Amino acid sequence: MDDAKDYELEHWKNRYAFEKMTAAKDQTTKRTGPIEYKFNEFELISELEDYVNSTYDQHYSQTKYQSTDFILDCGHGEGFCLGNILKYTQRYGNKEGKNRKDLLKVLHYALIALHVHDLEHGTGYDEVDRRV
Repeated sequence: MDDAKDYELEHWKNRYAFEKMTAAKDQTTKRTGPIEYKFNEFELISELEDYVNSTYDQHYSQTKYQSTDFILDCGHGEGFCLGNILKYTQRYGNKEGKNRKDLLKVLHYALIALHVHDLEHGTGYDEVDRRV
């Protein structure tokens, strides 16, 4: 497959996952859903989603591909993500104080690491043991 077809396939896979997540989110609302969150998870997940969406509007995505795309394509995705998780974890509280954005970056890189894991191991949301 050429790069354009690979990119388009990845786009549609991500779109499907997003629509599935959105449908699940619609079923689990803050006050009327079946889950009564204790730790403000619903709002925090919404904030994380907003943060991730904002990264696609920033300078990181001025071109068709982000630098993360190239790093993942070279097979260095896991190390890159885990390294950035460590970087922003250690930076939290040291640079600009206890900066929420550092925690959002940790979570975002963890999501990308999950994506890399699923690509490498052929697993995904549908196969996750939900008894956790």
